[in-house]
Amino acid sequence: MKKKNIYIMLAAANILFGSCGKEFLEKNPQGELPQDQIRNNEGVEAILLGAYGILNGNVSGTWGNYASAPSQWLFGEVAADNAHKGSEETDQPNMNLIELLRPNPANDNLSTMWQIYYEGVMRCNATIRVLKEDQAGQPTISAARAVEIEAEAKMLRGHYYFYLWRIFRNIPWIDENTSLDDAKVVKNDTDIYPKIIEDIKFASENLPVSKINGEKGRMDRYIAKAYLGKLYLYEKKFELALPLFQEVIAGKDITAMPFENNFNVETEDGPEALMVSKHAINPNGSGDNANVGDMLSGLYGTSPVGCCGFYQPSIDLVNAYRVDENGLPYLDGSYRTNPYKSDAGLEGAAKTNYKVDQSLRVDPRLDYTVGRRGVPYLDYGIMPGDAWIRSSSYAGPFVGIKTMIYRSQFASHAVPGEAYITGLDVNIMRLADVILMAAECAVELGDLNMALTYVNAVRARASKLPHKQIDGKDAANYQVKPYPVFPNPEYARNAVRMERRLELALEGHRFFDLVRWGIAKQTIESYSSFEGSLLPAFKGIVFNPHNAYFPIPQIEIDRSSGTLQQNTGYN
Repeated sequence: MKKKNIYIMLAAANILFGSCGKEFLEKNPQGELPQDQIRNNEGVEAILLGAYGILNGNVSGTWGNYASAPSQWLFGEVAADNAHKGSEETDQPNMNLIELLRPNPANDNLSTMWQIYYEGVMRCNATIRVLKEDQAGQPTISAARAVEIEAEAKMLRGHYYFYLWRIFRNIPWIDENTSLDDAKVVKNDTDIYPKIIEDIKFASENLPVSKINGEKGRMDRYIAKAYLGKLYLYEKKFELALPLFQEVIAGKDITAMPFENNFNVETEDGPEALMVSKHAINPNGSGDNANVGDMLSGLYGTSPVGCCGFYQPSIDLVNAYRVDENGLPYLDGSYRTNPYKSDAGLEGAAKTNYKVDQSLRVDPRLDYTVGRRGVPYLDYGIMPGDAWIRSSSYAGPFVGIKTMIYRSQFASHAVPGEAYITGLDVNIMRLADVILMAAECAVELGDLNMALTYVNAVRARASKLPHKQIDGKDAANYQVKPYPVFPNPEYARNAVRMERRLELALEGHRFFDLVRWGIAKQTIESYSSFEGSLLPAFKGIVFNPHNAYFPIPQIEIDRSSGTLQQNTGYN
């Protein structure tokens, strides 16, 4: 698919816009333009595409965008109990501090997150500002399209701000009415969450139901309604969130949408996809429009990918997929009893001759989320264990699957010679996520039967996954059965939370879920005790109250001449 960059120089703001994505970003390059030449239909549309460009967490180039990845793998998974940074202990030490919940204001991952998503905010502001200038004069854009453009820009701005709010919590609000000089001294002492809701609510009321020009990757009303529901969910306004989720779910059958299609570059634009960061390899083979935020998760060593060995699933996550004799997960945490560790800790002949236990009773989603020694991995062959792992003694014996493409797809969907940079999209929000958020609302509103129906729909879909096989026999005793009943709210609540972990593992949700549920401390510290007994680097993690968010980058405080105040606990 042909893709080229749009570069627009805004004289007033001196901002350089670049495109990312697919389909509707296929535009011819434009040179630098004076302000009067962009205050028109083509100019505003081009600026809007520049605002979309930040969805993949990248301004330009490929390397260095990991903390701003749309998947939020570093903050959303590595900082929780689902994954390790991976690689070697000495590699990317600032990521270690994120994982161990000991970040400091000088951490470069924090400044990357801050700067890229505020760049996104600025691009949205520029879109709205120039749009208003067009409408105030002799409009070149129809009134109907002007409303849609404003809704698209506000949807994107609300998203970028929400990502920033989840990480830093206390951040300055800068909009289209804020001058550059004023932006430098806006304080971060006011909760901006109501303004985020205001943006997304505007989008939910003014975006079209169908994507503009049928272009995949565009914002639409269903995305905005699902997102608004999510914002209400974070506020525990379940009665406001549930109807929005139900409107998005209505008429859709999750059981008819194959789970694995969400993570296949050739089937990713399916009916389950809602809000997506679109990725593609450029016509010249470069990858700045690709999944550059997730590129480090490539397999290491003798694997077909060969780099880079980061983002390894935790032993705890793998064991969470174990099921009892009824095909149900162990909600009480007893999956940690006699844990499955693959070949971790084995030596000599025991290590060499290790064979996977095909009687292990697990949810089939495990082997579509995690690569295990002895089990087929995509079309790469049998996963051999340490040969594909950078340091198994540090970060364990498992590797991820959801960020990888098939070997047969390398030629068309990967940078030549760098198969860890691919055109695989990232689902920022998909239908299963919305269904499980609706189930959560139903539990808290006292409708356990509704919650049961939603959870079992997701599980019914999981039961349809093709079984991975070894020499014609199932690689595990795959079982995933429906819950017969939710006997009480506590049981239902735990079931919904476990289902979110199993269904959405390694998709960037876990840390933020734990924080909003108010169980981050007990969950992460309990995990650290278990995981640390097997992998010493992760023993002794402590979750303090301020770990619910991260420090404001010191470089931003310095640039503000002290206007920005550091978050409590990080002074």
